[in-house]
Amino acid sequence: MARSERLHRRLTTLSRAKKRLIMVAADLVALPLALWSAYALRFAEWWPARYVEPFWWLFLLTPVVGVFVFARLGLYRAVVRFMGPQALWAVVKGSALLALLMWASAFFYQWQGFPRSVPVNFALVTLVYVGGTRLLVRSYYHWLIRHYTEKEGVAIYGAGGAGAQLAMALANGREFYTAAFLDDDPALWGSTIKGVKVFNPGEFAPVVQQLNITRVLLAMPSATKKQRKHALDQLAEVPVHVQTVPSMPEIVSGEASVDQLREVELEDLLGRDPVPPREELLEASICGKVVMVTGAGGSIGSELCRQIMRGNPKALVLFELSEYSLYAIGQELDALKADMGATFGIYPLLGSVCHRERVEAVIAHYGVQTIYHAAAYKHVPIVENNVLEGARNNVLGTRVVAERAAKLGVERCVLISTDKAVRPANVMGATKRMAELVLQDLARHSSTTVFSMVRFGNVLGSSGSVVPLFRRQIEQGGPVTVTHPEITRYFMTIPEAALLVIQAGSMAEGGDVFVLDMGDSVKIVDLARRMIKLSGLEVKDEHNPEGDVEVVFTGLRPGEKLYEELLIGDNVVGTSHPKIMRAQEEVLSANTLARLLDELEEAERQLDCHQACEVLKQAVSGFQHSSPMVDLLLPVTAEAKSREPHVAAVAKAVKPLH
Repeated sequence: MARSERLHRRLTTLSRAKKRLIMVAADLVALPLALWSAYALRFAEWWPARYVEPFWWLFLLTPVVGVFVFARLGLYRAVVRFMGPQALWAVVKGSALLALLMWASAFFYQWQGFPRSVPVNFALVTLVYVGGTRLLVRSYYHWLIRHYTEKEGVAIYGAGGAGAQLAMALANGREFYTAAFLDDDPALWGSTIKGVKVFNPGEFAPVVQQLNITRVLLAMPSATKKQRKHALDQLAEVPVHVQTVPSMPEIVSGEASVDQLREVELEDLLGRDPVPPREELLEASICGKVVMVTGAGGSIGSELCRQIMRGNPKALVLFELSEYSLYAIGQELDALKADMGATFGIYPLLGSVCHRERVEAVIAHYGVQTIYHAAAYKHVPIVENNVLEGARNNVLGTRVVAERAAKLGVERCVLISTDKAVRPANVMGATKRMAELVLQDLARHSSTTVFSMVRFGNVLGSSGSVVPLFRRQIEQGGPVTVTHPEITRYFMTIPEAALLVIQAGSMAEGGDVFVLDMGDSVKIVDLARRMIKLSGLEVKDEHNPEGDVEVVFTGLRPGEKLYEELLIGDNVVGTSHPKIMRAQEEVLSANTLARLLDELEEAERQLDCHQACEVLKQAVSGFQHSSPMVDLLLPVTAEAKSREPHVAAVAKAVKPLH
């Protein structure tokens, strides 16, 4: 072990009392030296004996008084390696006070032959000796930390206040040191902050190797999503791990500190700046009303509950099939309610939307005024493997909720739909489009309930999102699996989607199909490659066989489309909200829809997934099943049912919804 490292360890392991004694001893030496230096500067001699010797006792008294003054000012309570402006200000005040005492004593006691300029020189030299030695010790400590511990060199993107604060926080830690700053402002290029040079982000690639930088920290807490995306684009081809610091509201509220590093979120890659919500639309369907959310424990349902809580409802009814999901969201909302100091009731209820009597009892008992129907099976391959349950839950369950809402006079019923309902290639999308048709039909005949549906694409962080999957695969060293090189998807954050759903529902007039502005579609393979690069790794492919993580194409899954759409036709109009459009979609006649729903129920009773798909094809315009039937009960419904009488008996025993 090197001598400097042993010294560093010995110094850092000393007790606080011993460190204070060392500081006191250093000042007992520095103060007499400062007094001698004051004389030497005044007379330009190393030892002006005839001026010094008459006041030899000052060299004994000054350090004693000086240590007492500095102690009273709190100088010895300051930790040297974290010493900031307050400690330096204590040195300034102490030096000035000692000089003033010396000058006042000379004036009042008429010290003959004492130079009046010595106190001034003494104050200045004391400032250098006492304050400067501490700064040297602090610098030495950080130098040892940097050279004798395995600290990682990082660049900070953002040379503003947050960047400087982050650099200070890193300097006091044992993990990172700031090797470079990056900033988009050309006026800062070439300048230094905290002794670290500021570079042009566009010319950062050679700096990475030169300074051995392994990661970049985005210190841009006040930046818009568009500005953050620009920064990430600048770093797209540089092999460094990119992380971010919390947003300014989180820092100000105390929820997070500037040195808490996070992985780059996909919303930063998308560059979407959400439009501020319109409060009158948020309050119209929520404030002072009894609100019910079906599928309250799901990704969208749970976020709807959080946003509804902030809208001050009269009561919030959580309706959920999964016991654990209901427990989790109930606990979270209870904690949020306590933080808000709210008094409205939260009622977690287990139940299936297919259970007609249960749904009706809940709506009637609590006097529900607004329903957000988010309960659905949404995972495309799972629904392909379970056709009958997907149709039962998504179509017949929606029918139950909507009919009970109309019967009991619910004011508004909003269906959470999907872009996969447009010209669907899978059972899930077809069931969601048929659910839309159910609400459109009821809207024509209901005079009390305003029915509407809101259609949007993928939400980030949902249970089926590719982003957590890609992140896990990258952490495990790959490969990252993408179904097809040309597949694209629309993305939106869950909070943004939930807020827009609430606002759209408030604008409904009856039978409206609202479409959310999802921005530009994203190519999934490009998303995967960017996530690999922003993790500080290289993509392994034919051009770079020595790369770190490979992207593997697994083929389209059953029912999966290359491209998703948001509109069936071109008949779309804007609304008063820039992110919400209203689509005019075709509907089925009431008799046709009723017949098809009866046939779907019969297919469900008979466990006939083929017939269920035929019904969906008749009901949903443009439904082209893109894969063969892969229902996991297909052998039962086809071969076994004809051979085994008890299977048919079980099918007949299933209770219908009517």
